[in-house]
Amino acid sequence: MRRRTLLAAALAAPAAALLPGCAAERRGRDADGGITLRFQSLAWQKESVEANKQLVAEWNRAHPTVRIRYVQGSWDNVHDQLLTSFEGGEQPDIIHDASDDLAEFAYGGDLADLTGLLPQRLRDDIPQRSWGTATFDRKIYGVPFLQEPRVLIANRTLLRKAGVRLPTPAKPWSWPEFERVARELSGGRGRSGSGGSGTYGVAWPLKDPVSATLNLSLSTGGRMFHRRPDGRTEIRFDAADRQVPRVVHDQVNRDRSASGSTLGMGGSDTLPGFFAGRYAMVPLGFSYRQQLDQQAPKGFDWTVLPAPAGRAGLAQGVSPQTLSVAEDCPFKKEAVAFIDFLLRPRNMVRLALGDWMLPTGAEALKDPALHRAEHGWATGTALAGHLRPAPAQTVRGYPEWKDKVATPALQEYYSGAIDLGELRHRLVKDGNLVLARYQR
Repeated sequence: MRRRTLLAAALAAPAAALLPGCAAERRGRDADGGITLRFQSLAWQKESVEANKQLVAEWNRAHPTVRIRYVQGSWDNVHDQLLTSFEGGEQPDIIHDASDDLAEFAYGGDLADLTGLLPQRLRDDIPQRSWGTATFDRKIYGVPFLQEPRVLIANRTLLRKAGVRLPTPAKPWSWPEFERVARELSGGRGRSGSGGSGTYGVAWPLKDPVSATLNLSLSTGGRMFHRRPDGRTEIRFDAADRQVPRVVHDQVNRDRSASGSTLGMGGSDTLPGFFAGRYAMVPLGFSYRQQLDQQAPKGFDWTVLPAPAGRAGLAQGVSPQTLSVAEDCPFKKEAVAFIDFLLRPRNMVRLALGDWMLPTGAEALKDPALHRAEHGWATGTALAGHLRPAPAQTVRGYPEWKDKVATPALQEYYSGAIDLGELRHRLVKDGNLVLARYQR
């Protein structure tokens, strides 16, 4: 979640002014007696935008007195844009966001409590573990509907040439096996400036190292954030929390099976090197498959593999995309009815296919289109039951801890600038000082 700044708020103000949602002048009905609700969508991929707009059109044809107006938002500035629009009373009625961005709006009273408004069908269809990602103080402030596991995108040609076993969700690699395979794909020896085979076993794009580290650490039993008997949250960095960071650190600095130059990259930045055979595997979000489908050179053989498993199996954390309703919206029941329509199983599948992600709904996950081997859909769908709420997304103070403490500490550790003891000191001691300010 991006933290608010005066500059960002000032820059976002003009955009917010163009998004009158439940503003004072729109609190009543339209001249014809109907109502118009504004739905701000963050869909950006062509197929996803088309799916959202088609569903809005279908709703409007069937509900002429409860009209939905589609408004295009952006993931790049959604947090600051919503902050400004809430302050000015110009927020959209129906809000597309992500669960890890909801805490400030939920605790601040900007979002409606949907607990008593949601139809039972929707409550039953989405698993409780997914509802937990958008629940704050036992109140539901968003409907989680799309989720994205982290997977290994692999060059199948290089893996077969090395003779390594390809993992499956039923028989994944363990973290030690993943380390061994990465070494074998790198020639099985440390790399020097003039040596090595020219290929790294893995590239870790860790421009945002915190979410990847915390979410993958669930597989080893890591939690890092723990609730004390008095209700306060404290940070610990136990053996289970250290395993995944140690793997990344050792691959980069000891085994030389991972490229240090990708640590500051985003996922898309690694694709040219992946296509060129410089990296055999890249851990990426499931939706990156669309970019591979569009950009991979002709004949390039890529595949989707599950992330390594630890003592907790294939568990990993996710922050699903969500749909919420503004607290100031006077037509909350109508807004929830549209959300229910949007997330009927058939429609949820359309949204998932458009975003190259997984639906949260149990019925949607049964759709044959999500069980195809093509583009790794079946692998991703098999992981759905192992996804858990991302650690700490409901913890007050987490954004500051992430930005000021965890991100620089993990970046320095992964690059080899500090050791594991110093990493633990910063995450725990400095981190708990941050959280204490929010828990007085």
